[in-house]
Amino acid sequence: MKAGIRAVGLTARKRAWRTAAFFALFAVAPSCVVIGASISRADREIEDRLRAHIQILASDDFDGREPGTDGEAKTLRYLAKQWFDIGLVSGTNDPGNEWFAPVTVIAHEPSNGSARFLRKGYRASIAPSDVLVFTSGKRALVRNAPLLFVGRARSQDFTRNELAGRIAVVLDGNTPDSARQNELLSMGASAVLTVLDGERTIDQVAARRRRSGYALSDEAVGGDLEAFIGRATMETLLKGTAHTFDELEQVAGKDDFAPVVLDVTASLEASTDETTIRTHNLIGKLPGRNKQAGAVLFVAHWDHFGECGEPPAEDVICNGAVDNASGVAALTEVARRLARNPQMDRDVYFLATTAEELGLLGAHAFADNPPLPLEKIVAAFNIDSVAIAPRKTPFAIVGRGMTALDKDIAKVAKAEGFRLRDNDDANEYMKRQDGWALLQHDIPAVMVTTAYGDMERMRSFFDGDYHRPSDDLSHPIELGGASDDVKMLTALGRWFADTRKVPVVAPTGRAAATTKK
Repeated sequence: MKAGIRAVGLTARKRAWRTAAFFALFAVAPSCVVIGASISRADREIEDRLRAHIQILASDDFDGREPGTDGEAKTLRYLAKQWFDIGLVSGTNDPGNEWFAPVTVIAHEPSNGSARFLRKGYRASIAPSDVLVFTSGKRALVRNAPLLFVGRARSQDFTRNELAGRIAVVLDGNTPDSARQNELLSMGASAVLTVLDGERTIDQVAARRRRSGYALSDEAVGGDLEAFIGRATMETLLKGTAHTFDELEQVAGKDDFAPVVLDVTASLEASTDETTIRTHNLIGKLPGRNKQAGAVLFVAHWDHFGECGEPPAEDVICNGAVDNASGVAALTEVARRLARNPQMDRDVYFLATTAEELGLLGAHAFADNPPLPLEKIVAAFNIDSVAIAPRKTPFAIVGRGMTALDKDIAKVAKAEGFRLRDNDDANEYMKRQDGWALLQHDIPAVMVTTAYGDMERMRSFFDGDYHRPSDDLSHPIELGGASDDVKMLTALGRWFADTRKVPVVAPTGRAAATTKK
């Protein structure tokens, strides 16, 4: 992000003047699209505004809104100009970084990996392509470490002393999960060698693990080593030793299984290329009357994948019209409607996150360095991919049953004349959106949307345009349900910002989201 985006070291009056002058440079006149007369004038206004935002944010000029690019600069300037004109103020609570909260992301891309095995002291002939070696750090190396077979790696099967200085050999099986490997590493294993004895193949692991991975710069990145080997290669490696792979598989299934030291040692080495991405969250705020009453938070991620299509395709830009230009458009229109109201009791924050597509990193960065104590957030509402369902589609709660917000949401829906789904089907997608990251930091966060009220349409989007260049405005976009979302979220904002509806004090000291009787 260019330095000119931030106002630094100025008096309040000068900062306000400079901010206004800056945003004036980026004014964009939204286009108005005439829609049929079958909907009310108010609904037509919401749809027109949503469509105007999406046409700009999902245009080729924004080049897919990739973090750390000119597309990011254009996106944040546009959104911040809209929010400033609406009447929001900076919500970073940081005079040095008004509006734009810096987030540093590190991209990790595997560079080199090698493995050498000694069987009873003699070099075992294993083709380099038959073993994969990775590290999460820049470089990691283990020399001549003995192999310890830990079977299916149940925690009761091994101790820290047994693992120390050894390479743990674990069976992948048909239910592979990284938790077992992580536990082995955390307990002192020098490395983990996973034997692909189930459905996964070396080629499948290579295709997945050789992609770039992303992490926040302040997250601890270790020099751990993970290796993968096929079943047939492991059988070859054990030839001439005291154990066969078939025997090891059999003993691994026994209740009295104990780790087995193999007559094999290994030297593993791997390195990773790192790239730093400097990006930003955008944070605005509507100040409330009572600074001690806590806050309500609305969230939508602004980022997408940039140019992600594969040549020779003519269209390589992933515009992200639905995911998530529609979400930040709705976020902006909720802010507009709430700003028209008399001042509310609580502060209302509006957060446009970066790097959601890279692993919910912007939401985690917000929670790691929040502009207010996290326990002050009484409710958080994420907005993601809302341009899916038609008007009058029932609402679903993504995160239903996971917070104390459901009863109040039901009351608001009833008061506004909206229907709510009474099932948990939408929770299938809970971990795929920023609300999940916030929930991990004990922020009560849900999605309340019509998009997941029609699961057939939502799944059709995931199977079709999702994360593809075709998620653009080359075909009609459904905004009926998105318009209902804006109205419902506005009502939720008013409700949860009202201390008469949602009390301030909870016995634990955390703001409660329960209604007074």
